[in-house]
Amino acid sequence: MSRILITSALPYINGIKHLGTLAGSMLPADVYARFQRSRGRETLYICATDEHGTPTELAAAEAGVDPATFCAQQHEVQAELGARFGLSWDHFGRSSSSQNHRLTQRFAQTLWEAGLIEEKVTQQVYSNADKRFLPDRYVIGTCPHCAYPAARGDQCENCTRVLDPADLIAPRSAVSGSDDIEIRPSKHLFLRQSLFSDKLRTWIDGKKGDWPLLVTSIALKWLDEGLQDRGITRDLEWGVPVNAADWGPNPDGATPDVDGLAGKVFYVWFDAPIEYIGATWEWADARAREDGTFVDLSTPGDMRYGDFIGALNTQTNQWQRWWQLPAAADVTYVQFMGKDNVPFHTVGFPTTIMGVNDHVESDSGGHAPTWKLVDRLKGFNWLDYYGGKFSTSQKRGVFMDQALELLPADYWRWWVVANAPEGSDATFTWEQFQTQVNADLADVLGNFVNRILKFTETRFEGVVPEGGEPGELEIKLAADVSAKLAELTELMETMEMRKSAQALRQLWVLGNQYLTEAAPWTAIKTDRDRAAVAVRTGLNLVALFAKVSEPFIPFAAEKIAGGVGESFPGRWPQGDGAALLNVLQPGTKVAAPDVLFRKIEDVQVAEWRERFGGEVEPA
Repeated sequence: MSRILITSALPYINGIKHLGTLAGSMLPADVYARFQRSRGRETLYICATDEHGTPTELAAAEAGVDPATFCAQQHEVQAELGARFGLSWDHFGRSSSSQNHRLTQRFAQTLWEAGLIEEKVTQQVYSNADKRFLPDRYVIGTCPHCAYPAARGDQCENCTRVLDPADLIAPRSAVSGSDDIEIRPSKHLFLRQSLFSDKLRTWIDGKKGDWPLLVTSIALKWLDEGLQDRGITRDLEWGVPVNAADWGPNPDGATPDVDGLAGKVFYVWFDAPIEYIGATWEWADARAREDGTFVDLSTPGDMRYGDFIGALNTQTNQWQRWWQLPAAADVTYVQFMGKDNVPFHTVGFPTTIMGVNDHVESDSGGHAPTWKLVDRLKGFNWLDYYGGKFSTSQKRGVFMDQALELLPADYWRWWVVANAPEGSDATFTWEQFQTQVNADLADVLGNFVNRILKFTETRFEGVVPEGGEPGELEIKLAADVSAKLAELTELMETMEMRKSAQALRQLWVLGNQYLTEAAPWTAIKTDRDRAAVAVRTGLNLVALFAKVSEPFIPFAAEKIAGGVGESFPGRWPQGDGAALLNVLQPGTKVAAPDVLFRKIEDVQVAEWRERFGGEVEPA
């Protein structure tokens, strides 16, 4: 059975995330992780805060603290919000960790010594008004390709073309708005991506049919436009330092210009994906600390050397077995991200991994472990708000902390997954949110659970009744449940989020339809055994619904499972439908939980629209 490694795109440290960020990576990854765990597969779900870059420096300055303090504070905020949303990370790491520093520096050194990184003197934008170099994304102007007026200097988010600040028309500082900028020379390191164009194309072509069309089309578009070498260092103080003093010569015998690279840090898009590995290393270290076996990499302390090496190897193997081949040969690695992150995960990061692997294999004669590339990549379009972007500055849209002030997490989880922006961009409106949540959660699922459990408490003393035999109605239900469960399972395996939610809702509907037809409240008047069959079947449907709903609405699913005396989380149901409807033992105590989902009222929608904004104003 394959192990499952899951990573979701790292949320940036600068600010609380909105529903669009949740929809594009973290929540679908969580749904998939919960599903795979329930299937009994060894699953590791890794995420982290992306902490480096100019936005962090600026936000820290505005908050009156240093970047390290700012990141520590914001990481705690995001970790707490994620937990409240039910995001079941096995580890939520930090790209500023010592583990990521070590990996990033080691990868860069390997690439340099393989001749896959080169030095170039580049012309960098310097803002006289801000008295600092401006990273590409902090230079804004008009895109030369599509005329979008607010394109960033690294990429136009409108047409997704990769840019350099010098490409922009009428460039200006995104920090101050000043156009008093000048170009200054600065030495930087470039990853020679162009050398990997053919290898990347072959690799991506091999993923067609397995990866969404959205992903392969974006990746191939980059290659079709001509893959350019990419700068991987920046003139910043906060980040992973280059530290090139220990690097050996490249194949041409050249050593890096240590003085020219002094004070440089790695570009966030070089070190951030490496943090997927770094966060797994953090996870292994954290587990070792919890069980008292942690070994400090820097010193053996009072341990005998042999014991130190043995403990260190055990600790190291815990994370390397997920990332390094051949130990990770049974791992299926799945990435989740929004479409704006696709180029960096299909071109930039794979180039890093391929380059390191090629050098390691060549240097070791094919005997050293190599790093694992992604197997499956799930990309999402954007979730917008009334047709426009979520905006903190314009107070438009709902952010994670605000969402939880209004309603429990499951309301948001359900709507976001049921409207996942897979085939195209999706739009959040309060009106649709109200309609769908009330219909799906309150009227269909909540109503079913409440009806059958309340009836059992009233007419069968709160226990699963015995007596009677399944009839034609139950036989048909078992067949329908089997078919729909098989459909749901296949959709979950293929990460079709929106269709999975539809199939799950259809399962809930089967329960309501059955209960209406079986009508135990009528049968009880003349045929107690027939009523007992209907109630027992309905209660088994409750148990089934708790299991299959857990990936989507875990908080409600736990209450539902508790209502019929089932453990939580349960195993994903499989097998014959008749057997699935005969899980609960007669005599098992049951109890109706409090109202699972209260309906959203019109007055609440009006209030929230006023608070968070509604339709986008016409241009």
